[in-house]
Amino acid sequence: MRSKYKQIFSGGILAAIGYLLSPLSWWNDLYLNIPLAYVGAWLASLLYKPAFLPAFVVAYWITNITGFVLMHKGVEKIAGREVKKAYSKKALLKDLALSLAYTVLIIILIKLHIIRPIEQYFTSPAL
Repeated sequence: MRSKYKQIFSGGILAAIGYLLSPLSWWNDLYLNIPLAYVGAWLASLLYKPAFLPAFVVAYWITNITGFVLMHKGVEKIAGREVKKAYSKKALLKDLALSLAYTVLIIILIKLHIIRPIEQYFTSPAL
């Protein structure tokens, strides 16, 4: 019995973290996904300066995909079996469209030099 509660608790934690990273929570980008993607892009730009934009986009999409995977695994763990209910095509298209819109916004902000690697805020003026 104790094992069942541990399974439910750990599955709930996984699902909650997944929800926070997924595009299903509309507010998460500002507080989680974009800062995480920014850190990843900044680290990549330390190795290769032109990698900032592509690394930002890739890291952003990875946070969203990780969110979906964690949610799925968490719900499976809570249920103690595989989830039978499929993710609807309409929900998938909506989530992909939202992620794409945020990605376009991120690209625009980087191209306008509003978002840039940390050291560029202190060493060079915005172009």
